Amino acid sequence: MKVENPVALRFILQDELYLLGTDKKLYEHSTIPEPVMEQPQPEIKAQAATPTIEQPIPEFKTQVVIPVIEQIVPEVKTPVVSFNYLGQNLKRFLILVNYPELEFIAEAHLTALQNILKRKDLEINDVAILNMATYSAVKLDELISFFKPAKLLLLGQTALPQGIAPLVLNNPKILNGYTALYSFGFKEMMDSVENKKAFWEQMKAL
Repeated sequence: MKVENPVALRFILQDELYLLGTDKKLYEHSTIPEPVMEQPQPEIKAQAATPTIEQPIPEFKTQVVIPVIEQIVPEVKTPVVSFNYLGQNLKRFLILVNYPELEFIAEAHLTALQNILKRKDLEINDVAILNMATYSAVKLDELISFFKPAKLLLLGQTALPQGIAPLVLNNPKILNGYTALYSFGFKEMMDSVENKKAFWEQMKAL
């Protein structure tokens, strides 16, 4: 058996050994190497990366405030029509005439009209005498709205207002709650007994 290290022989052979001079020197200077202890390598654990939580940056929105401009709508008012008439219309009796050169009616014709009204137990203040020469553009609806007549007497063709329904001469007609009589003007009756009589026959029933 070949032993490389003489020192190892003492562990193999239990009896005393006698070393030679050359071997003795090796024995004296040889030492049993200490077993090499393997140092455990530190376990390197991969550290999980901490997730980065991104904080949402609040979005600041600038609210555009549009000023509300209140539009002022002008109030459209229907102009109030006023009329210059003779009488006080106490009995809601409207009489339309036409005298371009006068404010109301000719004096002689007014006297004749007053006599006719007296025969019907009416006074001048019971009626309203309106000269249509001054109000030629006025419509019938405006007259009715203002005077609210129960009776309407139209003396002559030129006294007919705009918008009135066709009327037959000396033939009374009921229109929207009032009775209308279209007859001759005083200029046509002053020199005609026949025209006066035809007018009076219808005027009595009005």
